[in-house]
Amino acid sequence: MKPAKYLLSLALSVTYSLAIAQHQLPMPRNIAAAYQKGTRSLDGSPGKSYWQNTADYTIKIDFDPFSRKLAGTVDIDYTNNSPDTLKQIVFKLYPNYYQKGAPRANTIAPEDVSEGVKIEHFSVNQEAQDVRKLRIDATNLTLRVKPIPPKQKAKFYIAYNYILNAGSHMRTGQVDSLGAAFVAYFFPRIAVYDDVDGWNRIPYLGPAEFYNDFCSFNTEITVPKNFVVWATGDLKNASEVLSRKHAKRLAEAEKKDAIVAIIDQKDLKRQDITAQNARNTWKFSAENVVDFAFATSDHYLWNSSSLVVDPKTKRRTRVDVAYNPVHHDFEEVIHFSRKTVEAMSYTFPKWPFPYSHETVFDGLDQMEYPMMVNDNPVKTREDAITLTDHEIFHTMFPFYMGTNETKYGWMDEGWATLGEWIISSIIEPKLEDDYGVAPYAQMAATEADMPIMTLTTQQNGAPFFLNSYPKPALGYLYVKQMLGDELFTKALHHYIAQWNGKHPLPWDFFNAMNAGAGRNLNWFWKRWFFDEGYPDLAITNVQQQAGQYQITVQAKGSKPVPVELVVTYADNTTSTIHRNVSVWETGNTSVQVDFKPTKAVKKFELKGTYVPDSNPKDNVYVVK
Repeated sequence: MKPAKYLLSLALSVTYSLAIAQHQLPMPRNIAAAYQKGTRSLDGSPGKSYWQNTADYTIKIDFDPFSRKLAGTVDIDYTNNSPDTLKQIVFKLYPNYYQKGAPRANTIAPEDVSEGVKIEHFSVNQEAQDVRKLRIDATNLTLRVKPIPPKQKAKFYIAYNYILNAGSHMRTGQVDSLGAAFVAYFFPRIAVYDDVDGWNRIPYLGPAEFYNDFCSFNTEITVPKNFVVWATGDLKNASEVLSRKHAKRLAEAEKKDAIVAIIDQKDLKRQDITAQNARNTWKFSAENVVDFAFATSDHYLWNSSSLVVDPKTKRRTRVDVAYNPVHHDFEEVIHFSRKTVEAMSYTFPKWPFPYSHETVFDGLDQMEYPMMVNDNPVKTREDAITLTDHEIFHTMFPFYMGTNETKYGWMDEGWATLGEWIISSIIEPKLEDDYGVAPYAQMAATEADMPIMTLTTQQNGAPFFLNSYPKPALGYLYVKQMLGDELFTKALHHYIAQWNGKHPLPWDFFNAMNAGAGRNLNWFWKRWFFDEGYPDLAITNVQQQAGQYQITVQAKGSKPVPVELVVTYADNTTSTIHRNVSVWETGNTSVQVDFKPTKAVKKFELKGTYVPDSNPKDNVYVVK
C-alpha cells in the first residue's frame, strides 16, 4: 500500500570476511541477540538455528453481501518450530479495528463502529474454552494453553461471526450498495512468534500494515447465486460453481496469451454465470502464503489472460481483472497487469512471478494481498498504470519474502515504489513517474523527516510516507546504479533466494546484498538508512582550460546522491553526465567532473528525476 539513532553495535566473534564489516551498521541489543543465538547469520543467510512457526488453516464461511454478515469456522493445526515451550497463544482479530472502544489511528464513520468479532465457540485440542473468559484486547486475543513443547503441534477450532464494515473502508469492506465487497483479515489467526520479539503483540491501528507466518489455507466461501468469488489460492471447484461455458473460458484463459472475457456485458444481463443453486460454495487452496483474502460481486466484468513467467519450466501465471462496468478506467488494467507480471518476471526483479494467478479487483483502496489487489478507480491513465504495477509488485515484497511490514514498512513499500518507477516506463515509455521524490527534497532534515530505520510504528503522516516510499526507493535505485544492472540483479537474487518464504530483518537484507554483490556497501547503507541528513549538491566552481571544463560539485548535504549534470548547449540541445553515488564513498565532500564538449556550452545544471535536492538554487552555472 500505495529521530531514533541506534548507538549499539554488535560484538560477536566472527571469521567471515564480509561479516567483519557489518559491525559498522548500528544494531539494537534485541536484534544482536538473534545473531548471537545463531538464528541469523552475518553473511546474510538464515542462521543454522533459524526457525519459524507455521499453521494449516481450514476456513469455512458463509457471507451475505447484503446484510454484510460473515459467519464462519476456522480449524488451525499449529506447529511450534521454536526452541521454546509455548504457554500461551496470541491471536489476531483484525476486524476488531472497528470494535467500539478499540484504539485506532484513523477516525471511522459512527455507523461502522461495531461489536467486533463475536466468538461463539473456541476449543483447544478438542477441549472447549469458556468464551466469556477470553482475554480480548481489541485486535489481540491472548489464550493460556497447556504448554506446547518445541516441535509439537496444537489444534484450535473457532466459530465466529461479525458484520463487515459498510463505509470507512480500511483495506477491506463493502465496495458498493449492490453487494460488491472486498473481504480481508476476516478470520481469527495466530500471530507471529519469532526469534526477535517473541509474540507479535503490536495492535493493529490502521496505518502500519501486517506481519504473518507462512501457512497453508483451504477455504470454502459460500455466497448467494450469481455472486462470483475471486480469492487467494487456486479455485478447486470451478465446474461446480461456474456455468459450463464460463468454467471453459477460465480454463482457456489459463493457456492463452490473448485476453479472454470470462464475464462480459451480455453475461451480466443473462445472469447465468454461476451454478443456479440458492447458494454456492467456492473452494480455494493456497500453500505457503502469509494471508488469504477474497472479493465478491454479481455485477462485475471479468477479463483474464495468462503468460509464461518461467521459460525454463514453461509455467504460466493467470492474470484477472474484475471491475464494475461503469469504471472505464479499468478497461486497460488487464493489459497493465499482464505487462507488470511480465516485467517482474523478465526485467525487474527478473524473478519468475511466484504465484499461479494475480487478481486486480475494483474496490475502494490501494492495497495488496497474496495473489489479490484491491484498487480503487482513478482519474487518469497514468494513475491506473502506476497504481496497478505498484500493488502487483508487492507480490515479491512482502509476500514472497515475508518481511515485517508492521515494524519495517520500507522493506516492501520502498521496493514497490522502485518497481513502480521502473515498470511504469516499460508499460508507457512516455511516463516519467517520480512519486514522492519532490516531497522528500522539500521535507528532508526537517522535523517531518526521520531516519528510515525508525520503526514504522513510531511514525505517522509525512514521516511515515517519506520513510516507507520515496526514501528507501531512492536508496535501492542508487545501489542499482552503483552496482550496474547485472551485479545488482545477482545481489538481489541472492537475497531473494536466501529469504523467500522466511522473515528477513533489515540487517539480513543489508548483509545478503553485500554478500551477493561481493562488496561492502555499509558506507551507503549507514548514511542512507540509519543516519539523519538531507540531499544537497551544488556547483561551486567551473574552470575551462584547453577546451575542457572542470566542474566542481560539492555535497553540502550528508545524504549521498548521484551527480546528474545536464549540459545545455548554445543550440539548446542537451546531454547528461552521470556519476553514481560511489563518488562519495570515501567521505569526500566534493568531486570534479571533467568534460570536453564538441560544441559551445550555454550552462551546466544539476538536475535529475531521481536526484532530490533540498536547496536547488546553487545548481546552475551559466557559461559567460
